This record gives sequence, C-alpha cells and structure tokens, in this order.
Amino acid sequence: MTSTADLPAPVLLWQRWATLAAALTPLGHEDVWSVGATGAHHDDGGGNWSHLALVEDGRAVLYGYDHEYSDTTYAEPALDLLAGAPDWLPWDDLARLAADDQLGYVLWYEGDGPWQRVAYPDDLDDGLRQTAGPVLGEGAVRQELEEFVFQWGRHTVDTPEERDAVRSAATRLLGGFTAEALGDLLGRLTGVPVDLPAGVAVAATAGLLPGTVVPRVPPGTPPARRRVRSLSESGHERLVWDAMRREPERPRPVPAPVPALDDLVAWLRGHAPAGDGRCSLLMYADSASTAAQEGEHPPEERPGDGWAASFAELSDLVRRLRDAEADESHGRWLFLRIETTAGTVTVDRRYDGWPDWWADNGPSGPWLGNLRTEIGSREARWRPSWAPLLDPEVAYRPA
Repeated sequence: MTSTADLPAPVLLWQRWATLAAALTPLGHEDVWSVGATGAHHDDGGGNWSHLALVEDGRAVLYGYDHEYSDTTYAEPALDLLAGAPDWLPWDDLARLAADDQLGYVLWYEGDGPWQRVAYPDDLDDGLRQTAGPVLGEGAVRQELEEFVFQWGRHTVDTPEERDAVRSAATRLLGGFTAEALGDLLGRLTGVPVDLPAGVAVAATAGLLPGTVVPRVPPGTPPARRRVRSLSESGHERLVWDAMRREPERPRPVPAPVPALDDLVAWLRGHAPAGDGRCSLLMYADSASTAAQEGEHPPEERPGDGWAASFAELSDLVRRLRDAEADESHGRWLFLRIETTAGTVTVDRRYDGWPDWWADNGPSGPWLGNLRTEIGSREARWRPSWAPLLDPEVAYRPA
C-alpha cells in the first residue's frame, strides 16, 4: 500500500539542490551538497544523507537516512520501504541500503501526479526533513544560502542591511543561476578563499547553465530476491529475551573464591542503607555494558559521591569479579545477584537465562550484539538453546 507526499516537483528540487552545491563548493566544501552523473547528494558528515536522482522519462526518486530521526528503519512492526515500489527505481542501491538498515525513506515520482511512498503513519519520522529540509521550501533554501555566507563563509559584516543584501543575492541566484549572481552572493567574503569557477563548474555539471544538460540516470531493474526485515530491532530483541526467560540454567561448578568477590562484598556492606551490613545487588554485565536494578536493600550513596561515581565504582568491581570468575569453556555469567548481611553472603549467578528477579525495563538491554559476543566465546556445548536466535538473519526474510 502506498501513500502520497506533498513535495516540490523534481525539477525544482534539482534546481535548488544544484544551486546549493554550486554555492558551497567555492568555499572548499564540495562533499556536503553535490551533484554528479548518479544524482544529487547531501551528506552532513555524521552518517546522515539524502539522494535525489532524476530518471529517464521524467521520473525521479528521493531517498535517504538519518541515524537519529529515521524511525522508519526500526519501526515496530518492521516496515518494508520498497514494498510495491516501481521497477525503474535504482534497486541495486536501495536493496543494499535497506538490507543494511541504512534506509529511512524512499519517495518516487512517476512523471506526473504527486510523489509516492510506502504508507506509514504521518507521525512516524523518516528523516526526510532532517536530511533534505533545505531544498523542500523556498524559504528554507534561501536561508541555507544565507548560512553559507555568514557561517560557512565567516562573513565579517553582519548588519541588518547586509543581511538584506545577502537575502536579495540568494533570491537572485535561486531565480536563475549565472556566474554573476554567484559572484554577487559570495564575492563579499574575505575570511575564506572563494573559488567561483569551481561553483560555475558544478552548475554546468548539474545542467543549470545554457548549453548544458541535466544528468538523468537510466531505469533500474528489481532484483530476483532481496533481504527484507521481518522483525524490527526491538522485535528481534523481544524474541531473544522471551527465549532467555524460558531457558533453564545449566549446572556449572561454583567458581573458586577470589579476592574480587571479597572486594565487592566489602563495598556492599560499606554501602548498606541501614548501616547494618544488609545490602542487595542486582546487576547485568557483558563485555561492553553494565546495568543495575534495585533490590530489597539497594546500596546507599556516600555523601559527596553522587550516583554516577557510585555506579562507576560498583561497575568496576563487578567487572573485576566477572573477569576473575570467567571460564574458557562455559563462559561468564550475565546476571548477578548478591545479598549481604553483616556476616553472610548469598550469590546467584545466571549464565544462560533471564532470572525472574531481573525486571524487563527495555532501556538496559541486554543488547543482541553484546550477547553474540558473549555466547559466541563459549564452547558449543555451553551455549544456551536460544543462541541461534542471535543470528542477524533471524530478523530477515527473502522477498
């Protein structure tokens, strides 16, 4: 099922995109907004990008990804952003990006009518505005050009009158690209080198100048098969976590006494909330993360320490114990519960399953990548029955 999107026509998007590329390239930033034979590209340098390609016969495709805002990539239930998409899309790129969870939106234009995309709720952010926002509106693209002057170009004259002049120059450039209009916008800069011929060359590549041609890509061909998410990231986590709750604990030898346990017990007794040695520790730990939950007698912060300092100290003690008790064959425990009194210690270690005393609060994991590392380091006979569910391919299906 598809839905429509209210976006400017492809030729207008292209003209704005190419103008931004031609205006920023002279300042030495040719890889932020760019145009070439395969289309127009925007990359913020932080893993967020957008790409526009004009396709033969008046068609176009706009796609991209923002690692913070493309909630569509990890939606629950999983979204197939290419379901029902036309055959002429650049499938080689799109199928690869989707399979790698690097695709937040795909919109296509058939030559007439509105832009289209796979249907999903309007309040589900896809990253389009964050990655392509400056070309989506007249005011936005003009503001971007103004920022090129005052921020990227470090313009030293910043008065209301100069702001008005720059705005007028930006409007003129957007009205029709010429070398003179580009010089009017950027020629005022003195704080950075300005290579106006480089900008004119970009405009020629983009087909903005008389006698030049707008590059269009040939239509693509859909693959015979592609890798499609059937489980979202959170859905895959839930699948594994549910299996962990059902997993019985395999009998293991009790670890030999180590000084690291004595150090941890001493710390807990020293942080007993009532000062009587009674303290409860509930921890999850793997090679990359730790998490704590409150037991019946949670450790009390010492005056002046603060929560962060106390947790860092406790995490260090837990990691030292985990390393000291590690076994090359059956691995390391994942969950740890310790109850202390002034004279006794009770220790519960869980290597294979999710204990009933550990609440599922979502944000503290455990995360699949970390579990893969932990379980993969054990001998095969000591791996829990849910180990095969850690395979990333469990979350995908062929289509």
